[in-house]
Amino acid sequence: MRQLWMDGPGIFLSILSGVVIVGAGLAWAQSPPSIPRYVGSKTCAHCHAEATEAWAKSHHALAWNLPDKSTVLGDFDNSSIQHKGVTTRFFKRARSYFMETDGPDGKRREFEVKSTVGIEPLQQYLLETEPGRLQAHDLAWDTVKKRWYHLYPKQELKAGQGLHWTGPYKTWNSRCAECHATGYKKNYDADARRFSSTQAEIGVGCEACHGPGEAHVGWAKKPKTNDPKRWAGLTSKGLTIGFTTRSAQTEIQQCAACHSRRAPLLGESPLPGRPFDDAYRLALLRPGLYHADGSIQDEVYVYGSFLQSKMNARGVRCSDCHDPHAAKLKAEGNAVCTQCHSPAGNARFPTLRKATYDAPSHHFHTTGSPAGQCKSCHMIERVYMGVDGRRDHSFRIPRPDLSNETGAPNACTDCHKKRDPSWAAAQIAKRFPNSNRRGPHFSQIFARARKDPAAEADRLLEIAKDSATADIVRATALELIFNVTNPSIARRAAAFINDANPWVRAAAITLQRGAPAVERVQRLIPALEDKVQSVRIAAARALLNAPIARLPSRIASAFRNANAEWDASLQARADYPETNIVLGGRALVLRKPRQAQKAFHEAVRQDPQLVQAWIMLVRIAAAIGDRKAARAAIESGLLANPEHRALISLREQLSNRKGR
Repeated sequence: MRQLWMDGPGIFLSILSGVVIVGAGLAWAQSPPSIPRYVGSKTCAHCHAEATEAWAKSHHALAWNLPDKSTVLGDFDNSSIQHKGVTTRFFKRARSYFMETDGPDGKRREFEVKSTVGIEPLQQYLLETEPGRLQAHDLAWDTVKKRWYHLYPKQELKAGQGLHWTGPYKTWNSRCAECHATGYKKNYDADARRFSSTQAEIGVGCEACHGPGEAHVGWAKKPKTNDPKRWAGLTSKGLTIGFTTRSAQTEIQQCAACHSRRAPLLGESPLPGRPFDDAYRLALLRPGLYHADGSIQDEVYVYGSFLQSKMNARGVRCSDCHDPHAAKLKAEGNAVCTQCHSPAGNARFPTLRKATYDAPSHHFHTTGSPAGQCKSCHMIERVYMGVDGRRDHSFRIPRPDLSNETGAPNACTDCHKKRDPSWAAAQIAKRFPNSNRRGPHFSQIFARARKDPAAEADRLLEIAKDSATADIVRATALELIFNVTNPSIARRAAAFINDANPWVRAAAITLQRGAPAVERVQRLIPALEDKVQSVRIAAARALLNAPIARLPSRIASAFRNANAEWDASLQARADYPETNIVLGGRALVLRKPRQAQKAFHEAVRQDPQLVQAWIMLVRIAAAIGDRKAARAAIESGLLANPEHRALISLREQLSNRKGR
């Protein structure tokens, strides 16, 4: 199951201006006068039989299914598994499938399986805990070893905790469904706390990538008489997106909508063709997600890695290696790489050196062996969800010489586990004695900056200036300085507000929190009208507490519009605990304590382990003189987080009459 990126429980006011939004612009009609209807993949099959046949057995088509004997792969023949004291039983009744397990209240009960998720190497099952709310259970079926297993075997997750299978981080409607469906709408009612989600089609159908098909079907049936004016903003063939040989980014960003670690700005699937950064906020190369050199650490779903690659810089696209309909590689083994990396080369990429790569003279291993595979050295693998191996798509050259300094892994000692990076570096130097690929690397600065960003501020700003460096790296360099920004850093970063890349622009905007108030306003006002929505939202966040009394009408309108976009993006994620922390922080900045209390209460209702929200509830209640509410918040917080030092300290302060 694919999970959306969470802003995460360790954030508060810094989130208001500290998170960068990224993307690259595409031509897109922001508000077309009308949108064609979805017609379903079966309709597409009438004309596109070959593509449909390839798609029908793909991981895309099988990403989400209704349960029946052909789709359920797990053992539901009264089997069971025990994990951390909880026994879960899997059984069938009539034509339905059930799991008997601990529910939201901790009591055992039966849940009917409403859907299956995925096909290999694992399959998950969705259970309905209340009308409209689907939850993904942590017990999954290993389709290779034919066994039940727990996705988080070391964790003892209990009912009432945010990370329990019934908690908000496992809610299918919120975190997963959009990328497993076509034309998905979450439809969350924050007041009723209910979902009434809809989708045009479960599974990733044709229209998930090509857009709703009504106008295209009309064009196909009567191309000469079809009225294109009815559908403003569509391609000549009646689609919201056009994949052409000239635009690699159109394809890459469409794939990235799901194959990335990101937070949504909308409450529904964006229409295919909408620029990525108008719909999502991409996670940059942050600790816990990526190692200091940008290699994968947590599950980040390809896009952030690929953005670092020379392939991306040279115009390589996803479909150069992957069949988009079958969702498989276009060739077996090294053959997918030797399409280009060979003595013949590839005319599309004239800068690529023509040479023999698939031979021991290059990889120094036995031909055809696992070690002789291009991916073994250039695409390190990490296993997620217990059994699912994912490859790093930055296609990096192994740098074991950096591992001791940066703490980042390397492909050599991934395989040679009994050897250390120094040994591997010596082997690389011996076999490639004249290499020019062992010079300084941004990871050396990033590794130090993660510990002491102030000491590396100058060098981080230099990385951001380097146009030869990948834009995601440049943006990350700026983001690393966020917590230590000051007037000098803000002034030096101001030029990046006009950078050609929107990720860098948004990162530079966040650094202006260190600028004097008047200068911050002057620098950021133009960004309120940036062509990219995510940059406009970044500007609205950064200007939240700015001393703005009166603005010219045009600027005032831009300020209202950007704030409305920000607010809409937050409301679209009102079912996220972390979003309610942002809402609470924003309300405090605006000096609305009651509104802040409401938001923090909702955050801890959704996830009682968000200690920072409990702390804010205590402090707000104390600040407004409501000692009874402050005590209640402390006791409730300790009930959910026993023996937590910060809450105990607050209780002691509150008990002390001299304490504040």
